[in-house]
Amino acid sequence: MAGRRRGWFRSSRDNQWVEQARGVLTPAFLDMDRRQSIAEGAAHASAQMFPERGVMARWEPVRARCYEAAGAYMALNERLDQAERDGPRVPQPEIEAVVHRLADAARGVDEFYRGDQAHLEHAVAVYGSVPQLVAQVRGAAERALLAMADSAYAGYPSVRRAGAAVDEGLITLDAAASTGVGAAREAATRLETLTRALSRALEDAPGKQHSATTALSSASTRLAAARTRLERIGPAFSTLLREFNAASSADLANNERESRQAIDAAEADLTRARTALAKNDPEQALDLTTSARAHLAVAEERADAVTDRLTLLREVRADPQQKVKAVRFKLRDAQMLAVHRDLVAEWGSVLDAQSDRIDRATAGLTGRHPDYWAYVSELDAAAAFIAGVVDRMRNTET
Repeated sequence: MAGRRRGWFRSSRDNQWVEQARGVLTPAFLDMDRRQSIAEGAAHASAQMFPERGVMARWEPVRARCYEAAGAYMALNERLDQAERDGPRVPQPEIEAVVHRLADAARGVDEFYRGDQAHLEHAVAVYGSVPQLVAQVRGAAERALLAMADSAYAGYPSVRRAGAAVDEGLITLDAAASTGVGAAREAATRLETLTRALSRALEDAPGKQHSATTALSSASTRLAAARTRLERIGPAFSTLLREFNAASSADLANNERESRQAIDAAEADLTRARTALAKNDPEQALDLTTSARAHLAVAEERADAVTDRLTLLREVRADPQQKVKAVRFKLRDAQMLAVHRDLVAEWGSVLDAQSDRIDRATAGLTGRHPDYWAYVSELDAAAAFIAGVVDRMRNTET
């Protein structure tokens, strides 16, 4: 091959050597240029679709070598043109150097491309699919909006919100299409999600009327039950005051009023919900029913707190030792765990202090109306503290 190249550039009296030089240079340049174009397109596609891969940073030096080799080729071509007219002959080594430079740049392109070929080909495929994706998504969005316009449920808030989001998504897609393929794909993906949400809202709409009717009926039943609970608060609170220390129910003094207020708020919500349902607005009816349920939960909690307190204090009064025995049992378990894990030095005195705490709570049960609630509260606090110590000891490495 080397011998033939030298033959190409041996002079004859005419300019045949120029044509021979171009016959070697041009294919080398075109080969490099073709490879560069393919790799350039793939790198651009990756930058648009997957910028986090940082492909352009690796492509830049490869592209720079191609530009430099192309520049040398163009400069040599100008010299060949001049030599063909009247200029001096270009030395063969300079021509071979440019051919080598073009081949070297082409090899660099190949190395770059093969180094991440699977990703680059995937990027090109994704890049090429974006126009079709945009068209498909835009068409689906427009069809969904037409379906909304023809729907009897277009006035439902959930449908209106979803439709407005699709409208905004279409505007965003049109703006993104002029920004770049990557932005267009992202906007199309988001619009696709919004379109699905609109379709779901339209599909769910017919069942909202039945759901609202059922929910309203259930909440109305619960309201009646809450009123029954409210009626029990007064008698239960009076009993607490008669049978137990006043301090045992001081924190419950406002429960009847608060329960009544919550019931009134729930009733107002349910009245508005019935009106909304009658006006074919089941979504507002559902929202109001949910609000009513929250008020009823408050009313029930306030009522149960009074009746449950009465039940609890009577149980403790009947057998005060039952609760204290349960707490002491937990304390003994904790002390045994401390011994077993060799943690007496760290936790022994802490647990002993809880024993004193239990003794003080028991000693407080004096007088005609002992404060059983203070007794229960203190024992519960001791039990919670002991449980915390046990957790910490179990999590201590031995």
